[in-house]
Amino acid sequence: MGGDVEATYYQSVEEFFVSRRGDPLLLSNADWLLIRRWRTEGVPLRIVLRGIADAFDGHAHSWGRQRKVGSLRYCEAEVERARERWERALADGGAQDDTAASLKALAGALERANGLGPRAAPLARRAAAQLRGLRETLRPRDAEPSLQATETALVEAIREDDPDGARGAEAGVDAALAPYRARMPAKVFAGLREQSIRRELLSARGLPRLTLFEI
Repeated sequence: MGGDVEATYYQSVEEFFVSRRGDPLLLSNADWLLIRRWRTEGVPLRIVLRGIADAFDGHAHSWGRQRKVGSLRYCEAEVERARERWERALADGGAQDDTAASLKALAGALERANGLGPRAAPLARRAAAQLRGLRETLRPRDAEPSLQATETALVEAIREDDPDGARGAEAGVDAALAPYRARMPAKVFAGLREQSIRRELLSARGLPRLTLFEI
């Protein structure tokens, strides 16, 4: 599990929540779905952990401090507040420059990609041109839908160009994620598996995930 970048997000949230709670607790299906939402919405891991810490710090000084926090959902509001503070800081601190630099870096990676087949190579070139044409004033959250659509199309082309390589990536991911298969709801596990496979297929060709949010 430790070597899978996507799984690290889920694992880190689980371990930090359990450590702050003070005794073992199995996450519920609803808790796993909440982590999945944070991940798919691009909330950085450090922001999620900050929100969880704030929630437990507040609980320690509340009237109900003698009662254990029973669910990760207790922390949801504080994670959202931490996210809002982070996004305001981005807006006030040169986020436009950071977004522009990140978009250019992704475009450059697409242009330098190696080992792309006849379907993926032209798609990567078009995607690079599109990224260079995105408005630099976009907030990261606003740019994500376009980036994810591009990534989906590119990964599908890679799979079509190299089905054997895709099957190998799937087998490796399945082995890495085996400990979590029985613990997560099927929907959450399927999403984690797909994101991990995407990362493997892209990484093998020198490409990062096409996102402005990373762990």
